Amino acid sequence: MIRSVLFLCTLVLTGCDLKDGKKTTSENSAFVNAELAAADSLGIPVYNFDELEPLLNRKDDKTYIINFWATWCAPCIKELPYFEKINQEGKANNRKVILVSLDMPSMWKSKLIPFIRNKDIKSEVVVLDDPDQNSWIPKINKNWSGAIPATLIYNRNRRKFYEQTFTYESLNKELSEFN
Repeated sequence: MIRSVLFLCTLVLTGCDLKDGKKTTSENSAFVNAELAAADSLGIPVYNFDELEPLLNRKDDKTYIINFWATWCAPCIKELPYFEKINQEGKANNRKVILVSLDMPSMWKSKLIPFIRNKDIKSEVVVLDDPDQNSWIPKINKNWSGAIPATLIYNRNRRKFYEQTFTYESLNKELSEFN
């Protein structure tokens, strides 16, 4: 089994055409699946910024709450239960929470996957694996310093970025402006 996984990884890594050094979704997905398949059944999409960007600009009737976080960020971890609660309530309020993990690839198997399982995270989780932060951070918000936690809330009519930690009450207050 291990030999098969290593062979698959070798084929994926040697057979893919990398444009400008960026990984494609299929390469990242193959890597995550190969790395996690034996011990984990959780499939988490891994995106570079170009692949993540459509999630940040949907034009449907929902309000999106996009939280940038990492397992090594204590304030991020503290506020995650509030996003989870909003996600559960959001189904009735036409809201969707997407948790964008900024964990490094070396942490996906050892930290991220166990964290999601142990905390029983139900919100959609994606990984942003794009080392060119100087390029994508200002595309999310020109004033973002890059610090996390950070949250983008938007719908068709309104868009607001927050470089702060939320309480449940403060998050709900901000969301009330998007109704």
